[in-house]
Amino acid sequence: MPTTQLSTSSQKLILDIARTSIKAEMDRSISVSFDIDDPVLMSCCGLFVSLYEQGQLRGCIGTITSDQPLYKLVTEMAVAAATRDPRFPPVRADEIGDLEIELSVLTPLELVVDITEIEIGRHGLYITQDQQNGLLLPQVAVTHRLDRLSFLAQTCLKADLPADAWQSEQTQIYRFSAEVFSEQE
Repeated sequence: MPTTQLSTSSQKLILDIARTSIKAEMDRSISVSFDIDDPVLMSCCGLFVSLYEQGQLRGCIGTITSDQPLYKLVTEMAVAAATRDPRFPPVRADEIGDLEIELSVLTPLELVVDITEIEIGRHGLYITQDQQNGLLLPQVAVTHRLDRLSFLAQTCLKADLPADAWQSEQTQIYRFSAEVFSEQE
């Protein structure tokens, strides 16, 4: 996550970048160019873009880390969430106006040594074992009313691992925080 929290104007700007990027992907006649002078938006961090339609998830794609500036990463992840989330058909041009865009700007991953370090509502989880991994954003635990053990189990299931895989010595558990904001705020 950028070293400082995003100002309201920076949040609005990257939400606008996300929506404009999706529109430009659907309508190639739209030209996209952004003049960015905010150093926070020039920093590199992880980001997830979640799209909702009538309160239901419509797409979510992101990355834990990136070497791209945040404002460029928003463009890439917004287009990917709209067109490449394998759980959903690509967003159609006539749906764009109905989409709510939510951005989650991530802090770096921290290895969890003791699961009591995980705070519901504050931390997201990334679990990895061998070649399998799964990630759940902090807001998932709150939305689905998960306690710490359920959150760990659901993250394991997301990684296509058994629900209790978090207890294995071969499993690594990481936590992170996210600055989450949307157009509805």
